[in-house]
Amino acid sequence: MFGLKIGVALVIVFVLMSLVKFTLRKIFKIDKEKKNWFSYNHINKTHQKVDWFVRIGTAIGLVTVLYLTLYKEYSAALFLALLILFTILDYSVRIYFEWRYSDSPKQSILTLGEMIVLVTSIIAILQFDLLNLAY
Repeated sequence: MFGLKIGVALVIVFVLMSLVKFTLRKIFKIDKEKKNWFSYNHINKTHQKVDWFVRIGTAIGLVTVLYLTLYKEYSAALFLALLILFTILDYSVRIYFEWRYSDSPKQSILTLGEMIVLVTSIIAILQFDLLNLAY
């Protein structure tokens, strides 16, 4: 049952993201760019270096806090708050490089909308305990 709830939540979040992107594309007249699934899509070498620095820092931070949560009895809310913070940091780096160095800076509007939907969804799922997590 838990897997079904996560699956439904992911589908809803994906649909919301798609709807927000579609709406923002129409409002701001943003052309659709061809992006490969599961690729990095870095704007330039600096973006690639900063992005990998953020990813490695995120991995180290989340593993450390997960260890503290599981074995030192820290609150799971700390892990979830850090997850939200690192999500915002990752998207902010992407937004900055799309806005500043991309050939089509309007794409940063779509990334901002995606970040807002994702973070809002995570917060709503946790706030209303939609997955029945005991944290």
